[in-house]
Amino acid sequence: MSDSVNCSASTQSTPGGEYPRHAPGASVRHTRAKGEPRFPDGPKADPAGSHFERRIRSFQPRRSRVTAGQADALQRLWPKWGLDIDGGRTLDLAELFGNDNPVVLEIGFGMGEATAQMAAADPGTNILAVDVHTPGQGNLLNLADKNGLSNIRVGNGDAIILLREMLLPDSLDGLRVYFPDPWPKKRHHKRRLIQPDFLSLAATRIRPGGIVHCATDWEPYAEQMLEVLTAHPDFENTQADGGFAPRPDFRPLTRFEGQGLDKGHVVNDLLFRRVQHVEQPPVGA
Repeated sequence: MSDSVNCSASTQSTPGGEYPRHAPGASVRHTRAKGEPRFPDGPKADPAGSHFERRIRSFQPRRSRVTAGQADALQRLWPKWGLDIDGGRTLDLAELFGNDNPVVLEIGFGMGEATAQMAAADPGTNILAVDVHTPGQGNLLNLADKNGLSNIRVGNGDAIILLREMLLPDSLDGLRVYFPDPWPKKRHHKRRLIQPDFLSLAATRIRPGGIVHCATDWEPYAEQMLEVLTAHPDFENTQADGGFAPRPDFRPLTRFEGQGLDKGHVVNDLLFRRVQHVEQPPVGA
């Protein structure tokens, strides 16, 4: 079993026997013994293991090449800014970030460029960014480090377990789901993340007034998102006409999105607010 680090020529060892750092453009192949973790001090391959029920998941872990810079960031920065979603403890978000600033959960951040831009533009908001793509995790950590962004934490694992097992009620100020897997085949629609059950769970963790922001370039999925969010009693559309929202200035135009727009894709944003339910007094009270 082996993992390739996509780079070129030489390596240089680091003090204390840490994971070696590689010269830019170096080509390195790291061969692991069976059972050896990919990154000893980095994200675990399956942090929650088999401790929770098997269910249909909205994501598929992807194995792909990790660059030298990403590998170095994972090894150096994961103990500081990384979080394995194991479901074994309740998170104190103020302790995790070192402050009491509002926290937004982002599910599925790709390579992290947009996340880093949003964190830089709004340093007063903490972003808990969750994904299962190892190169993306390393890239976002690298971007945070290079740009001095202390308001990013990178979660590795299943966001459902994070929401259900590890976050307190009303602990989030918002939820961002940008360009999730559309699962275009009809038989796979049940794998889509934005479903009534997911929204019910998310509503318990988002404070009243918090915003759920979704974006997709897959129009049938956008229509389903709009239908499901509109029907859910815990959310209301921020748009008076009940439709899609213009792309807000705080969501950067990503390279992926730009390529889609060049091909004629239509990108739809949805901005829904968590509703504060007012309990009605008993009849006759």
